[in-house]
Amino acid sequence: MELQDQNKKGDKDLFEELCSAIGREFVFDNIEERERYSFNGVNGESMPDVVITPHSTEQVSKILSIVNRHNIPICTRGAGAILSGGALPIESYIVLDLKNMNRIVELNARDLTVTVEPGVCIKNLQDEVAKSRLFYTSEPGILDSTTIGGIVSKCTGGMTGLKYGVTRDYVLALEIVLPDGSVINAGRKTLKSVAGYDLARFFVGSEETLGVLTKITLKLLPMPEKACTIVTLFKDIDSALKTTDSILVHNHLSLRSLEFADKTCIDAVSDFSEMEIPAEAEALLVIDVDGNEKNVAKDISRIDTLCKENGALKTSIAHTDEDRNILLDIGKLISPSLSKITSMRLNEELSVPRSKVGGVLKNVYELSKAYSLQVAVFGQIGEGHINLNVICKNGETVEVSARNLVSQILKDVVSIGGTAKTVLQPHEVEMMKGLKKMFDPKGIMNPGRLFGNSSAHRKDAKYAKEI
Repeated sequence: MELQDQNKKGDKDLFEELCSAIGREFVFDNIEERERYSFNGVNGESMPDVVITPHSTEQVSKILSIVNRHNIPICTRGAGAILSGGALPIESYIVLDLKNMNRIVELNARDLTVTVEPGVCIKNLQDEVAKSRLFYTSEPGILDSTTIGGIVSKCTGGMTGLKYGVTRDYVLALEIVLPDGSVINAGRKTLKSVAGYDLARFFVGSEETLGVLTKITLKLLPMPEKACTIVTLFKDIDSALKTTDSILVHNHLSLRSLEFADKTCIDAVSDFSEMEIPAEAEALLVIDVDGNEKNVAKDISRIDTLCKENGALKTSIAHTDEDRNILLDIGKLISPSLSKITSMRLNEELSVPRSKVGGVLKNVYELSKAYSLQVAVFGQIGEGHINLNVICKNGETVEVSARNLVSQILKDVVSIGGTAKTVLQPHEVEMMKGLKKMFDPKGIMNPGRLFGNSSAHRKDAKYAKEI
């Protein structure tokens, strides 16, 4: 009993220290606020014990210094919209919400760079740089809530990766608060920098396991003159894949994006889309093209012809921004629509050589039949990206089967030279653990996120009630 009282006193002392350091108005322990941070974009659920909403690098530095001294785990969060679920704490005692660090610090149109805080939404950034006829290439599914900090933390590819690459290709410099509270700067604001190790890119995709990103400098590009979108539906997946090969391999057309969705996804999104979808449609492609107006018109016409030659049931072409948004929303609505089907689904992001996509999809559907499980598959197949969702409707037994199914698919993906977020080679894991320990010796930063259990121990979940 005496030991329990000592633990309560220590917890209370920590809470008061955090409040004193940055202000009571930025530290929350009430159940209503904590519940708001217990969900993510894929129906994950995990309740934090304390939520902190800093407004500056200085406040983040004070917070990390305190929690590091107390050896308390902490998880950084943006909008919670990214599909891989990194916004939820696994072992974390504190959630650090960066939504209030949302300033566009500097836009330099002449240098084609912009510096922002991590809580800036992609949509707000794109709208601002568009005033200078520039654009930031990364385009995740939910523009108005996904934050820059989130996509840099995850190194998200987004919908335009086929043509423009992934997030790391556009990160020039970072301001980072390390676990002990010290602040460092990595990278340069120049478009070319070859001196020393590329530390900025090292932090991109680290999922805030090494430190907290508080300022991010990004490379911008001139805005394309024209963009056009075509959505096409097919009676089977093979026809959709043949169309993909016709466009990319045989005609070498340059696309902004090429997204695929299967029957489960089509059915899920049909109630929310303004587009009329034939009942017999088994596969869907969303194809986006940009460039100068003449070339875009030529490419779209050729793509439309190729779709029809490969048996498309229906094609819809959008030339105006308003019509494009209607078609592009089909792809963006897939994940939220799947959430309406079930409260539980296992999600895995797969990356495979583009030539192997057809074989992987065939294997996924054969295995799902063998396990008697429903799957939903979508993703940027032009890049070889597959977002696999296994639907779990009937409790624990189904969940076990679903995990076995995912495990088998992952083995097959690795055997053909592909990879997944949860698949790393043993020597890679050991090297990464070594780097993690160098930056975060106490293991407080987002513990359990990349390498399983951490040495940092989670506190009693009743902490918030006790203080």
